[in-house]
Amino acid sequence: MKEINILILSAGTRDLVVRAFRKELAGRGRVVATDCSSLAPALYDADKAYIVPRITEPDYIDIILDICRKEQITGVFSLIDPELSLIARERKRFEEVGTTAVVSPYDLTETCLDKYAMYKLLTEQGYRTGLCFTDVESFEAARADGKIGYPVFVKPQKGSASININKVEDGTTLRTLFHNYSDLMIQEYMPGQEYGADVYIDMISGKCVSIFLKKKIKMRAGETDKSVSVIDRRIFARIREFAEKQGFRGMIDMDLFCLDGPNGREDGTWYLSEVNPRFGGGYPHAYASGVNFAKMLVNNLSGKENEEQIGAYEEGICMMKYNDVCIRREEELVK
Repeated sequence: MKEINILILSAGTRDLVVRAFRKELAGRGRVVATDCSSLAPALYDADKAYIVPRITEPDYIDIILDICRKEQITGVFSLIDPELSLIARERKRFEEVGTTAVVSPYDLTETCLDKYAMYKLLTEQGYRTGLCFTDVESFEAARADGKIGYPVFVKPQKGSASININKVEDGTTLRTLFHNYSDLMIQEYMPGQEYGADVYIDMISGKCVSIFLKKKIKMRAGETDKSVSVIDRRIFARIREFAEKQGFRGMIDMDLFCLDGPNGREDGTWYLSEVNPRFGGGYPHAYASGVNFAKMLVNNLSGKENEEQIGAYEEGICMMKYNDVCIRREEELVK
């Protein structure tokens, strides 16, 4: 059997993703991880680790390609948003060294990174999503027409991990934020229950083969901290249609809302908020529930299509994240 070696870029604190691949590849291959900091704990769960420059450095991609050659990497993926387009853009260079870039097409990764571009894509294709504006004037005009009101969310057009997101209740605060910061956007506040979906689109067939839906109970630093698994065949069908139509590949993470009705209960109206074409921070919930994206990716890298297993998990499984620590002596840190 051909050895399958995985390279996980910008591993950071995603030790559970590293462990999932190590378990899946036991005896069949290795997991190599990189980060720009020797204090990234996920490095120490990998079979081998490298300290690399920041992704903005001009020689970054050359260094990653050298690692792929040296370690005979079969597939490479990143765990952070800003790196996805870089990997997608350099797909051919990875292929030249025998490595598959596990990422969606470049234009799609760019659209996902730019939240206003994603808003335009969704509205143009008729998907429900919250109203968005890139300037105060157009927002105020819509507010005057009764299309939107306070509160709203103000966030960077291109950002991740919920950094610099503010819930704004008045015009003074809104104008102050736009005066002090650039590249902001205004997003409609959607009262309702937030959900997350971990989705896998087969790298060979292009078919959506797995969906794990969770109701978000508590968030922390932009990631799901507590959640409970849910099965809803209606939203599964919509997610599948959306993912296949856009041309996503591999693992993606989706944020959705189910709006509240007049009685405060969910009224069944679903809105798509954001799409991250990578492992989501809440993926460990799916994995612990038996939704094994590591196995699916290894299958694809071995030339095998995955069979559909959408909703193949139990409903009512709760996830509760908690803090843990990684301890190493200074001389034991990856150099």
